[in-house]
Amino acid sequence: MRTVKRKDGFEGERMISLPETVWKNAIKANPVIGQLYITHIGYFPRAAYHYRERKNGCPDNILLYCVKGKGWYAVDDRHFEMGVNQFVIVPATKARLRYGSDDENPWTIYWVHFSGKDIDSFNRGFNIGLLDGPRHIHSNETGIQLWDVMYQSLKMGFGKDNLGKANLCLYHFVSSFLYPEKERREESEAKNRIDGTIKYMQQHLSAILTVEDLAQQCELSPSHFSNLFKKATGMSPLNYFIHLKLQKACLLLYTTDMKIKDVATVIGYEDPYHFSRLFKKTMHISPEQYRGLRRKEHPAG
Repeated sequence: MRTVKRKDGFEGERMISLPETVWKNAIKANPVIGQLYITHIGYFPRAAYHYRERKNGCPDNILLYCVKGKGWYAVDDRHFEMGVNQFVIVPATKARLRYGSDDENPWTIYWVHFSGKDIDSFNRGFNIGLLDGPRHIHSNETGIQLWDVMYQSLKMGFGKDNLGKANLCLYHFVSSFLYPEKERREESEAKNRIDGTIKYMQQHLSAILTVEDLAQQCELSPSHFSNLFKKATGMSPLNYFIHLKLQKACLLLYTTDMKIKDVATVIGYEDPYHFSRLFKKTMHISPEQYRGLRRKEHPAG
């Protein structure tokens, strides 16, 4: 039996489309509104077999935010998959557009069509491109709350105050996706934790530390800590710690006459042979040869 695709009509959906005359009259009364305004707004929960095709594109920007399930969209022949906590702003275009839900795990989406006096300049100014693809975002509770304010305002009617309130909320709504506060805050917190971990490593070069020890310093699980650390530095925590130890060893070999076994002890290696093997594997030169470089560059006398 062939499945029938549909553009709307989902159980629990909420949707409002504003007649063009409404905005024309509103803009005439208050030209500022014409800078950016809502044309359609909706919420489709578990939108099974959702499908929409726009052969001639859309004169509005379309913001889709997926909060459950999966879906997709296509611009001409370019296909993009979307999942939970992903959003896209498809800019106004004449290119063929298609979008719909996954057949097995249909998406739940909040969506808004919006336009403006110079929507193309708006898109250029905020680097909104046609083929950007979906972007990840942490659960955008602020955006959802603002969507609800816009929807409830328009649901109350298309009077001046309702339109004005919805229109002003639209700016904040869009900015909650382009500049997510929570994401920036979490990135900053992650950076501070990683910086603190590196300082802790530098202060404990003679110690034997595990990933669990370092993660405990950050009050994070070992797996989450490792992922954050590698994302920030490009190295695993233990490899980075070894890198700092060997950096200290290089300094001691080059600037002091300490015995190699004593250098090894300073950076936490009781076995000098293990230290020498590790040093050569990493630096591609033995500790003795590295120390010899100093003598060549600064001969006695």
